Amino acid sequence: MNRLWVRLTLAFVAITLVGVISVSVLVDITASQAFRQYVARQGIGVQSGMLDTLAIFYQQHNSWNGVATILANSAGNGAGRGGRGRPALLLADSQGQILYDDHATRTGGTLTTDERANAEPVIVNGQRVGYLLISTSANGSLPPAAQTFLDQLRTILLIVAFVGGGLAILLGVIISRTLSAPLAALAQAARAFATHDWKFRVKIGGTKEIAAVGSAFNAMAAEIQRTETLRRNLVADIAHELRTPLTVMQGSLQALLDEVYPLERSEIAMLYDEARLLTRLVDDLRELSLADAGQLPLQIQSVTLAPLLQAVATQFAIVAEIQHVQLDVEIDEHMPNARADPDRLSQVVRNLLSNALRHTPEGGKVQITATAHPMIRVCVRDTGEGIAVEDQPHVFERFYRADPSRTRSHGSTGLGLAICKAWLEAMGGSISVESVQGQGSLFCFTLPLENATQTQ
Repeated sequence: MNRLWVRLTLAFVAITLVGVISVSVLVDITASQAFRQYVARQGIGVQSGMLDTLAIFYQQHNSWNGVATILANSAGNGAGRGGRGRPALLLADSQGQILYDDHATRTGGTLTTDERANAEPVIVNGQRVGYLLISTSANGSLPPAAQTFLDQLRTILLIVAFVGGGLAILLGVIISRTLSAPLAALAQAARAFATHDWKFRVKIGGTKEIAAVGSAFNAMAAEIQRTETLRRNLVADIAHELRTPLTVMQGSLQALLDEVYPLERSEIAMLYDEARLLTRLVDDLRELSLADAGQLPLQIQSVTLAPLLQAVATQFAIVAEIQHVQLDVEIDEHMPNARADPDRLSQVVRNLLSNALRHTPEGGKVQITATAHPMIRVCVRDTGEGIAVEDQPHVFERFYRADPSRTRSHGSTGLGLAICKAWLEAMGGSISVESVQGQGSLFCFTLPLENATQTQ
């Protein structure tokens, strides 16, 4: 009983019944009154010359004095016209004042506007000199034939009301089921998602509003499925990243305990490196979890970019020289200050430079540029191996590596770009990548200007 289509059906039924009953009653009353008026007019001697008689009387006397005798005689010949329940015969002057009423109840009164409209005019020399009216009663009796006709009319109206009402109710049921069907499909989809059936989608249909809800649900479902996939991959990646150094450390320690390897400084250094990698991985995961929770600690302040970028480039100058890679820095003159956390901003530039040098071959070039139109825009361009088109949308995802072998060379955890993205967004900026495989990559990030409104 608490279902939407049932409630809609009951609403249609109620509206249909009210409409049908109201229309039927109004039609019955109107038709009955009109038919009684018609029967009354037919019953009076209008066609037999009463109007002509009245016109001749007024022409001869130039007034209505004494007309009651003529009308009384006419009523006396009208099969008991003045009897109870019979239509009343009224005569009024040109002003609508009633001169004669064979029921003797309205004499001296005035005809209403509707009565004047329904009355027969008495015309003398082209002038209206009076009104002849048959005033009907709703409860008055009718001749048998007329009463039979009226009963048949009411029966037809009743049949039409039942048939029309039934069709309207049937149509209401169909419409209510049609309207509620997409919502039922949404409920089914929600139940499917509750059972982790992430591939379930609803069919878009129904009204514009319901179709919009269906489209929004499908978009939400796709995002949930993507998020769930990322979550599962993240758990698997974390397990993988933790297992590798732990396996190395466990194996090395076991070998030392079994005296397979001598307890030398090099072995301890190797174990220390693996421990550092584990610490870095845990720290990176903590940074990302704080960013996801919106609790990343930042020291936002005015930052002068030129010395910061030059300092980072100087740190990598020796690495670039060893790899025979040209490293350039180009910064616009009069560069305005940025609003950022200087330590985290330096780490972002270091991560981008480290990746660029790692993937740029000997004889290549890495370039850092900075502009301010209308935000601070810093770009790191390299002439390295580039990134495949299918990999570019995923480079900022956690643990994502384009290398299918998932190499852990250079101590990489696969979280560097994800952390850069989290830091920059927390500072009110963004990061993007453009790349052509075999020609190099361009990583650009933006930051708000020092005088820009920044909500912390």
